[in-house]
Amino acid sequence: MRLPHPISQLVSLRFLSVITSIAVLSLLGVPAHGAQGAEQLTASGAMHFGAVAIGNTETLVLTLANNGSSSVTVSSINLSNAEFSVSDVSLPMVLPAGQSANISVVFAPTTKGYTGGYIDFLSNASNSKLRVAVAGTGVTSPAVTASPASLSFGSQIIGSVSTLPLVLTNARNWKVSLEGVQISGSGFSVSGPGLPLTLSAGQSVTLSVTFAPQSTATAAGNVMVQGPGISVPVTGAGTTATGQLTIAPSALNFGDVAVGNTGTQALTLSATGTTVTVSSSASSSGQFALAGTFPLTIPAGQSISLNVVFAPQSNGPASGTLSFGSNAANTTSTEPVSGTGTTPVYTVGLSWSPSTSSVMGYNVYRGPASSGPFSKVNPALNSTTAYTDGTVATGQTYYYVTTAVNSSNVESAPSTPAEAVIP
Repeated sequence: MRLPHPISQLVSLRFLSVITSIAVLSLLGVPAHGAQGAEQLTASGAMHFGAVAIGNTETLVLTLANNGSSSVTVSSINLSNAEFSVSDVSLPMVLPAGQSANISVVFAPTTKGYTGGYIDFLSNASNSKLRVAVAGTGVTSPAVTASPASLSFGSQIIGSVSTLPLVLTNARNWKVSLEGVQISGSGFSVSGPGLPLTLSAGQSVTLSVTFAPQSTATAAGNVMVQGPGISVPVTGAGTTATGQLTIAPSALNFGDVAVGNTGTQALTLSATGTTVTVSSSASSSGQFALAGTFPLTIPAGQSISLNVVFAPQSNGPASGTLSFGSNAANTTSTEPVSGTGTTPVYTVGLSWSPSTSSVMGYNVYRGPASSGPFSKVNPALNSTTAYTDGTVATGQTYYYVTTAVNSSNVESAPSTPAEAVIP
């Protein structure tokens, strides 16, 4: 019996009008053209990219599997639509019996609207041509944005469960409806508020995406949000590793750091049990950055020190979280970071010798150059020989002169200019 065409299934699901709760569908993958279930070479992975902004790209993972008892050599890959491409492939590609390989499929829309096509894999398998359908929609800008744009669970020990948040935000100035959600890929699931729901302009909603690896193979899929039609790639892998990644100290507090300056503190990553490979790092705040190159490997029982830099962009407290992806049992490790940005307040203290004549007081003048022009900065006649100017700006150079005023309100000639450079 011929299976329904996968792309038409996905398109029709977008128009369901009644969904009482989040609809979670485990997609069976993209069958070969004319598949009857006995093919030697098969493909799995939902190749519907959803809405992608023109000029951007989105990558989904397609898994080719050799289900036969002899090896398969893929000699060529042909694409019918230039909007789609494949990467991380070296031809000819040999798949031993019972083995699989992941191929990255990239959608790079150049025009607005829905587009589709297919990828043909030509090989010496019993089904010499495997056809995989692909589809996506180019948009000038997505109605709903996803943060992050893709989810990577890294390597996670088999039998454990890890959950990451996926924040959907209405980028329009009008209401947008979320009709439902699909999840594809082995071991992935999604939960959250009941759908359908309507997001007002700028409003966000958070979904929880969970990965429970079933094997040591790399798993890949995507979260398809029906309504706005956006797709979020998800990846993860199972591992039997028992290593643990620990971070010290448990949190970093940079204290007060002046805006425009930076503060640096060190943290230590340690591996226990087995060797741990830290594959990636991320910061939830642009004010905190980690100085390091990934991936890096930490032998069991050893540690690596890394510097974290705080560069405050405004006055006030700032906080964030550093995340590390690894092949340890605790695949995602986090470190809270905090600090306070401050803007320094500068003042210029002036003092001078008293006049040799009898005077009522002094005036203080300030100018941008030693030759002036000068403007009086003291609001009233200064009765002492000292004055503090608290109206200076950072990064400026000022010149000051003083004059003496007698009882007849006659003002003397100005003094020799004095320079003040503000940091």
